[in-house]
Amino acid sequence: MYASRLAAALRERTGAQFFGMGGPRMREAGVELVADYHEVAVVGIAEVLHKIPSVVRVQNLLAREAARRNASLAILVDSPGTHLGVARRLKRYGIPVGYFIGPQIWAWRSGRVRIVRRRVKRMVVIFPFEEKIYRDAGVPVDFVGHPLVDTVQPSMSRAEFIARYELDPSRPIVALLPGSRASEVARNFPTILEACQRLSREMGRASAAPQFVHAAAPGIGSSAGAAVDVMRVEGATYDALAAADCAIVASGTATVEAALLGTPMLVVYRVAPLTAMILRRMVHTPYFSMVNLIAGRRVVMELMQDDFTAAAVASEARRLLESSSVREEMKAALAQVRASLGPGGAIERAADVFAGMIRQP
Repeated sequence: MYASRLAAALRERTGAQFFGMGGPRMREAGVELVADYHEVAVVGIAEVLHKIPSVVRVQNLLAREAARRNASLAILVDSPGTHLGVARRLKRYGIPVGYFIGPQIWAWRSGRVRIVRRRVKRMVVIFPFEEKIYRDAGVPVDFVGHPLVDTVQPSMSRAEFIARYELDPSRPIVALLPGSRASEVARNFPTILEACQRLSREMGRASAAPQFVHAAAPGIGSSAGAAVDVMRVEGATYDALAAADCAIVASGTATVEAALLGTPMLVVYRVAPLTAMILRRMVHTPYFSMVNLIAGRRVVMELMQDDFTAAAVASEARRLLESSSVREEMKAALAQVRASLGPGGAIERAADVFAGMIRQP
């Protein structure tokens, strides 16, 4: 999504032609795809092992194509497990590299910053605390703000959402965002649904019983067979979050989206046991959710791995639902998070940086 918007903004500025790895949005933006990002997309550490041959093949393919076409610039977007290897190969060919949305060196594998310094000509980052980290490491860097500031907004009011999905305006709404990948939903959703069942039982009075709305990624995840009623909506995530009294959100970009909408939330996540064991030794950050990392303090509850139980989720969701003062305090903190993500226009500022790199000899 970000790369497609960046390509469109860059084309307006430079008239350049683009090729690379991506998906449908990039193709629609006029990028010639020589590789599909699904070939390398994976979450976790243990889970990545079976992808290694595909990653190496894609790395070699992208570098060969860049050399064959005499590319004037390579822009790598996120996905450091793939892209730092691409950057190494591109350096051999003398092709300059810009990086948009860089490796999370502030969380784990901090040694990667030395690799970035050797292989990347300029970093363009979207979180405010990243700029100092890269600059202190000697990497040329620009903080442009977060692209979601421009795009995260509901298309309807709470009343319109309630009417469209035939919800009860007198009862609280809990939005459920268990993840956008099938593997995430499989690990997260059953526990979330069990927590919803507990909430319904504990807040069982008709006037207080919450309504559950699953903001689903297209074609992924189902509440079929669950012991609680869940309204599934697709293509209306921002509307569901904006209408919700609180949300149960899988750690990731969705937490930033909820923060931008000012929705009180609790954050959950579970990975494969082997991945969790490795991460405990590798991750060097006091928080996991982006909301807390941006704020520099615990704004939202994080329930990860063994702490992610139905009882704990239900307890925290009930605390949010039953206390307007707790919700208002969290909303105020989320407003500060939103303010730190920039005024909007991140893609345009990033395009200006990369356009300057294209014009350089």
